[in-house]
Amino acid sequence: MVKLREIAHSRTGDKGNTSNISVIAYDARHYPALLAQVTSARVKAHFAELVGGEVVRYELPNISALNFVMDQTLGGGVTRSLALDAHGKALSSALLDLEIDIAPDDDDGRKP
Repeated sequence: MVKLREIAHSRTGDKGNTSNISVIAYDARHYPALLAQVTSARVKAHFAELVGGEVVRYELPNISALNFVMDQTLGGGVTRSLALDAHGKALSSALLDLEIDIAPDDDDGRKP
Protein backbone atom coordinates (compact mmCIF):
# COMPACT_ATOMS: atom_id res chain seq x y z
CA MET A 1 0.00 0.00 0.00
CA VAL A 2 1.16 3.51 -0.84
CA LYS A 3 -0.37 6.89 -0.31
CA LEU A 4 -1.44 8.60 -3.51
CA ARG A 5 1.05 11.40 -2.82
CA GLU A 6 3.88 8.92 -3.47
CA ILE A 7 2.78 8.30 -7.07
CA ALA A 8 0.64 11.32 -7.99
CA HIS A 9 0.08 15.01 -7.48
CA SER A 10 -3.16 16.94 -7.29
CA ARG A 11 -4.81 20.29 -7.90
CA THR A 12 -8.19 21.68 -6.89
CA GLY A 13 -10.66 24.16 -8.26
CA ASP A 14 -14.05 25.47 -7.23
CA LYS A 15 -17.22 26.96 -8.64
CA GLY A 16 -19.96 27.85 -6.22
CA ASN A 17 -20.60 24.88 -3.94
CA THR A 18 -18.76 22.46 -6.26
CA SER A 19 -15.15 21.39 -5.86
CA ASN A 20 -13.05 19.56 -8.39
CA ILE A 21 -9.88 17.65 -7.62
CA SER A 22 -7.46 16.27 -10.16
CA VAL A 23 -5.15 13.34 -9.47
CA ILE A 24 -2.24 13.16 -11.92
CA ALA A 25 0.16 10.20 -11.94
CA TYR A 26 3.87 11.08 -11.92
CA ASP A 27 4.45 8.01 -14.09
CA ALA A 28 1.96 6.65 -16.65
CA ARG A 29 2.62 3.11 -15.34
CA HIS A 30 0.55 3.98 -12.26
CA TYR A 31 -2.48 5.22 -14.18
CA PRO A 32 -4.13 1.75 -14.34
CA ALA A 33 -3.92 1.51 -10.54
CA LEU A 34 -5.54 4.94 -10.24
CA LEU A 35 -8.31 3.87 -12.64
CA ALA A 36 -8.99 0.67 -10.74
CA GLN A 37 -8.81 1.97 -7.19
CA VAL A 38 -9.57 5.70 -7.09
CA THR A 39 -13.26 5.52 -7.92
CA SER A 40 -16.04 8.06 -7.45
CA ALA A 41 -17.47 5.94 -4.64
CA ARG A 42 -14.12 5.74 -2.87
CA VAL A 43 -13.52 9.48 -3.15
CA LYS A 44 -17.02 10.19 -1.85
CA ALA A 45 -16.42 7.84 1.09
CA HIS A 46 -13.04 9.50 1.76
CA PHE A 47 -14.79 12.88 2.01
CA ALA A 48 -18.00 11.55 3.59
CA GLU A 49 -18.19 14.39 6.12
CA LEU A 50 -17.84 17.07 3.42
CA VAL A 51 -19.57 15.89 0.25
CA GLY A 52 -23.34 16.23 0.29
CA GLY A 53 -23.90 15.54 -3.39
CA GLU A 54 -22.68 13.43 -6.26
CA VAL A 55 -19.04 12.72 -7.11
CA VAL A 56 -18.37 12.30 -10.83
CA ARG A 57 -15.04 10.99 -12.15
CA TYR A 58 -13.61 12.05 -15.50
CA GLU A 59 -10.76 10.03 -16.99
CA LEU A 60 -7.93 11.74 -18.88
CA PRO A 61 -5.75 8.88 -20.16
CA ASN A 62 -3.60 11.07 -22.43
CA ILE A 63 -2.16 12.79 -19.36
CA SER A 64 -2.58 9.87 -16.88
CA ALA A 65 -5.03 11.86 -14.79
CA LEU A 66 -8.43 11.68 -13.14
CA ASN A 67 -10.66 14.63 -12.34
CA PHE A 68 -13.36 14.42 -9.67
CA VAL A 69 -16.24 16.89 -9.56
CA MET A 70 -17.86 16.94 -6.11
CA ASP A 71 -21.23 18.67 -5.69
CA GLN A 72 -22.39 20.24 -2.43
CA THR A 73 -18.91 20.21 -0.92
CA LEU A 74 -17.90 23.76 0.00
CA GLY A 75 -20.45 24.67 2.67
CA GLY A 76 -22.63 26.67 0.30
CA GLY A 77 -19.83 28.17 -1.78
CA VAL A 78 -17.03 30.64 -1.28
CA THR A 79 -19.21 33.68 -0.61
CA ARG A 80 -21.61 31.81 1.69
CA SER A 81 -19.30 29.62 3.74
CA LEU A 82 -17.67 30.50 7.02
CA ALA A 83 -15.19 27.66 6.49
CA LEU A 84 -11.53 28.51 6.90
CA ASP A 85 -10.76 26.89 3.50
CA ALA A 86 -13.77 28.17 1.56
CA HIS A 87 -12.19 27.38 -1.83
CA GLY A 88 -11.40 23.79 -0.79
CA LYS A 89 -7.72 24.04 -1.73
CA ALA A 90 -6.70 21.70 1.13
CA LEU A 91 -8.90 18.92 -0.29
CA SER A 92 -6.15 17.91 -2.72
CA SER A 93 -3.78 17.19 0.17
CA ALA A 94 -6.50 15.25 1.95
CA LEU A 95 -7.17 13.11 -1.13
CA LEU A 96 -3.45 12.35 -1.53
CA ASP A 97 -3.63 10.60 1.87
CA LEU A 98 -5.75 7.86 0.26
CA GLU A 99 -3.89 4.53 0.13
CA ILE A 100 -3.85 2.24 -2.90
CA ASP A 101 -2.02 -0.92 -3.93
CA ILE A 102 0.57 -0.85 -6.69
CA ALA A 103 2.44 -3.76 -8.23
CA PRO A 104 5.91 -4.32 -6.70
CA ASP A 105 7.64 -3.78 -10.06
CA ASP A 106 6.07 -0.30 -10.21
CA ASP A 107 7.85 0.89 -7.05
CA ASP A 108 10.65 2.58 -8.98
CA GLY A 109 8.13 4.97 -10.57
CA ARG A 110 7.35 6.72 -7.30
CA LYS A 111 8.18 10.35 -6.75
CA PRO A 112 11.80 10.65 -5.54
